[in-house]
Amino acid sequence: MASSAGFWTSAMDREPKRQYRFLVRIGSMPDGATWYAKKATKPAIEITTTEHQFLNHTFKYPGRAKWNNVDITLVDPVSPDASINLSRIIYESGYAPPANVNDTTTISKVSAVAALQGVVIEQIDAAGNAVETWSLNNPFITNVKYGDLDYSGDNMTEVTITFTYDWASIEVGPGQESAQGPTSRGAPSRKYWSESV
Repeated sequence: MASSAGFWTSAMDREPKRQYRFLVRIGSMPDGATWYAKKATKPAIEITTTEHQFLNHTFKYPGRAKWNNVDITLVDPVSPDASINLSRIIYESGYAPPANVNDTTTISKVSAVAALQGVVIEQIDAAGNAVETWSLNNPFITNVKYGDLDYSGDNMTEVTITFTYDWASIEVGPGQESAQGPTSRGAPSRKYWSESV
């Protein structure tokens, strides 16, 4: 059997995606939080299973699909201040401390999604072109960790945000190959789960 060991060295036009080549865009954060984003988890999908037992056998059937939360870590600059802007998003989502007994405002999905204005995670190549773009559909914030302080350290202060969402869309960049292989639901595509598809 022919070896594929020379693939990476002989195919100079093929390169793996790299962890450090990515951009984050959080819609309502100043500059989209692009230049002060430090770390991001990509979307992950989980499909539940249901089991049916018959005699000495177990048969499994796919159930519902569930998208797991996404975490993004930001360095907290003095300007633009990430902490105050995230607090603004939470406030615009509908949260306020119980300072006024007559204030019955609560967080709604509509206001939480509108306050965030979208989340996009983009992997890029060496030239800065998008090779893979993930868009979170109807995302909102579920957790904000404003960071730790330590007299013995000189690290940058970080803020970690957890996002939940209904589903994620994926698209590869122009000129890239579409998904390969046979499909029973139309021709292989360069994007999946987009609202426009």
